[in-house]
Amino acid sequence: MSAVAVAPAGRATPDVGITRFGSTLTGTGRMIRFILRRDRVRIFWWTAIVVLLYPYYVVVLDGLLADAESRQEWALSATTPGMIAMGGPGYGTDDYTVGPALANTYVTWFILALAVMSILHVVRHTRAEEESSRSELVRGSVVGRHAPAVAAVLTLLLVNLVIAVLSALAMSAASDELGLTDSIAMAAGTGLAAMVFGAAALVFSQVTEHSRGATGASLALLLVTFVLRAAGDIQEQHGSALSWFSPFAWVHQMRAFVDLRWWPAALSVGTIVVLIVVSAGIASRRDFGGGLIASRAGRADARASLAGPLAMAWIQQRMALMWCALGFASLWFLTGTMIPSMTEIFGGMVEDNEVMRAVIGTDPANIVPGFLGVVLLESSLMIAAYGIVMALRPKAEEAAGRAEIALARPLGRTRWFGSQIVVAAVGTTVLLAVTVYALWGGAASVGWDDQTFEQYSEAVAGYLPAVLLFLTFAAAVFAWLPRATGVGWFLIAYTFMIGVFGEAMDLPDWADYISPFHWVQEVFVEDIDWTSVGALWAVNVVLVLLAFLGFRRRDIPAV
Repeated sequence: MSAVAVAPAGRATPDVGITRFGSTLTGTGRMIRFILRRDRVRIFWWTAIVVLLYPYYVVVLDGLLADAESRQEWALSATTPGMIAMGGPGYGTDDYTVGPALANTYVTWFILALAVMSILHVVRHTRAEEESSRSELVRGSVVGRHAPAVAAVLTLLLVNLVIAVLSALAMSAASDELGLTDSIAMAAGTGLAAMVFGAAALVFSQVTEHSRGATGASLALLLVTFVLRAAGDIQEQHGSALSWFSPFAWVHQMRAFVDLRWWPAALSVGTIVVLIVVSAGIASRRDFGGGLIASRAGRADARASLAGPLAMAWIQQRMALMWCALGFASLWFLTGTMIPSMTEIFGGMVEDNEVMRAVIGTDPANIVPGFLGVVLLESSLMIAAYGIVMALRPKAEEAAGRAEIALARPLGRTRWFGSQIVVAAVGTTVLLAVTVYALWGGAASVGWDDQTFEQYSEAVAGYLPAVLLFLTFAAAVFAWLPRATGVGWFLIAYTFMIGVFGEAMDLPDWADYISPFHWVQEVFVEDIDWTSVGALWAVNVVLVLLAFLGFRRRDIPAV
C-alpha cells in the first residue's frame, strides 16, 4: 500500500529545493521564442520609436545650441527649479554642449517611456496570462512554474539591450560631440532603470490577483520615484540624499557627457536582482492563480447600480483613470510653475535661433503662449493615448472571450460597446480637464496671472473634440478592422511630429490637415474658432456612428 503526501489546505507546496530548481525552469527557451513571436510587432514599434527619438533630439539640440549665447541661456534654464524637476539635476552647465543638454533634458522622459514599456511587458506575460487561465493551459505541458516569469524578464532584458545598443550608436552618429562610450553609458543606464520597474512589476504580479492591480501599483511606484527624484534634486544642487531613493537619479548620477562614472549603474543591477529573487520566493509559495494578498470578500449580491454594462465598463477603467489623473496632475502642476520664467529663459534664443522660433513662435512677446501651445499639444497626445487604450478595451474583452459571454445574455451589442466607449470618453475628458487646470494651478501658485482661468477653460473646450477624435477613430478601426488597430498609434506619432516640428521641417500644407490639432486655434493667442470646433465634433459623431455600424455587422470574435 502506498501513501501520497498532501499539502495542507490553503498552502502551496514550495518549489525552491535545490533538487527541484531545474524543473521549475523547464520550457523557458520555448516561452522566450513564443513571447518574441507574439510581441514582434509591438517590440518593433517600441524599439523603432525610442531609437529614432535619440538622434532626432540630438539634431534639434544641435540647432538650438548653435552659438555661445544660446548655450549660456539654455544652461541657465537647466538650473531653474522647474527645469530641474522636469529634467534632471543640471550637470555640465559650465560648458553646456549637446551631450549634457540631452542628458539633462530628455533622460527622464526616456526612462518613463521605457519603464512603461517594461511594466506592460512583464504584467502582460505573467499576471495577465495567469488571470486569463492561459498560463494554466501552458503549464499543462512540460513547462516549469517559473518559466513564464523568467522568459518575460529575459525577453525584456533583450529588448532593452537592443534599444540601448542601437540608441548609443544613433546618438554618436548624429553628432561628433557625443562620444560612443558616454552614449553607451547613458543608453545603458536608462535601460537598467527601466528594468528596475519591470522587476518591480514582476513582484506586484505575485502580490496582486489581477493584472490591473499589478499595472496600477507599478505605475504608482514609477510616479513616486519620479517625484522623489524631482524633490531631491530641487532641494540641493546636483541632487540630495532624497534623490538616491529613485532609479531616475541613478542614471543622472552616472554624469554621461560630463564626468562619466559607472558605479551608479550597479544600484540598478543590484535592485533588479533583489526584486527578481523576492518575486521568485513569492511565486514559489503562493497558490497558482492567486496573489500574496487575497482579494477581500465582496457582497453576496451586487448593488443594483452594478447590474448594467456601463457599471462594468467603469469598474474596468476606473483604476487606470485614477492613476493617470494623479500622475498628470502632479506632472503638469510642476510644468505650470515654470511658466513665469519662460520669457526670461528663452527670450534671447527666440530672437537668434531659427529652430526655437519654429518650435515656440516667432514673436518674443508670445513666448509663454507658444510654450503653452507646445505643452498642451504634448499633454493632449498623452491623453489621446489613454483614449486609444480605453477605446480598445472591447478588443481585450473580445480576445479573452468575455464579450461572447456578456452578449449571450439579453444585452445588445450597441449597449455593450457603447458603454465602453462612453466611459472611455468621460475618462478622457476628465484627464484633459485635470491637465489644463493643473497647468493653471501651477502658474497661479507662483503668482502668474497673465492667462486667465477663462482662457484655460476655453483650452479645454477647444482641445476636447480633437483629443476625443483619436478615441473615436480607434473605436471605428476596431469595429471594422480589428487587426489594424495599430493605426491609431501611428496617428499619434504623426500628430506629434507635425505639431511640434512641422514648421521647422517645411512640409506642404496638406500634411498639416491630417492632424486633429491643426484645427484647434492657439487659444492663448487668439479666440477659438468655434466653426472648427464644431467640425471636429461632427467628425467624432461620424466616427462613432461608423464604429457602431461596423461592430453590429461583423462576427464576434474576430480577433
